[in-house]
Amino acid sequence: MAGSVQTAQKPGAVTTLRSNRLTWTRRATRLVLYIYLTAGALLVLIPYVWMVSASLKAPAEIFQAGVNFLPTSFYTANYEVLFGDYQIVRWLVNSFVVGGIVLLTNMTFTVMAGYAFARLRFKGRDFMFFVYVGAMMVPIQVRLIPSFIIVKNLGWLDSYQGIASIQLVEFFGIFLIRQFMLNFPRELEDAARIDGCSWFRVMWQIILPNSKPALAALAIFTFTASWNNFLWPLVVINRPDWMTIQVGLSSMKGEIIPWGVLMAGTFVSAFPLAVLYILLQRLFVQGIVTTGIKG
Repeated sequence: MAGSVQTAQKPGAVTTLRSNRLTWTRRATRLVLYIYLTAGALLVLIPYVWMVSASLKAPAEIFQAGVNFLPTSFYTANYEVLFGDYQIVRWLVNSFVVGGIVLLTNMTFTVMAGYAFARLRFKGRDFMFFVYVGAMMVPIQVRLIPSFIIVKNLGWLDSYQGIASIQLVEFFGIFLIRQFMLNFPRELEDAARIDGCSWFRVMWQIILPNSKPALAALAIFTFTASWNNFLWPLVVINRPDWMTIQVGLSSMKGEIIPWGVLMAGTFVSAFPLAVLYILLQRLFVQGIVTTGIKG
């Protein structure tokens, strides 16, 4: 009798042992994954830490041998020179204005185009969308000369509209919004249309309020691309007072490069983007995750 009871208990004990092993295996795998991701994140942050550290170092200390991420003393003269001898405030204002123009036009026209490609039915819709997708593959170097000729003939050199003209509508933004809006059930629109809503009202009151993650992702991508754009502003800007922040930082380099001042300017340039990402981080991640690849 006792032997039969012990025999009956063995399968349960084996199942428990296997369950414990599986649990510990999952925990170990997750721990290794967290360690790997943490190490990767720290590795990516090293250049940014050095940038901030170098902006607070004296010129002689920057080139000291060895690993010296932390400054021995906070040398604020780099920031004093940056804001005193260079038009850093003007460059920041120019970048904010251009970024605002690009953000406004993309959040208007790009969103409406993405909505049309995703939710409306019209002749040639799929062909036009593939043309837009193909335009994404054309590098800016190919469009540089014809775009410059157009902007010059319009008299837009050294102007906000000339700097922003090449990014007024981003093809990637249209693709992003379309892919996100394809996931909405058609019944939402059908019910609204039965109640007498126009297509524009459907977009404004039903689709857009439920598209905040995609809109946040579009806003971050658009503003970041405009803020970091260097080649096109370099082509259309001839006067120092119209320089954007990236072109302005490039102009600081000469025969002798003030690395401490340049790192201070780079930190000032990166700060607004970091703030924007922190404010929209939750919606941004959600928008990237929920944007499918439905065709």
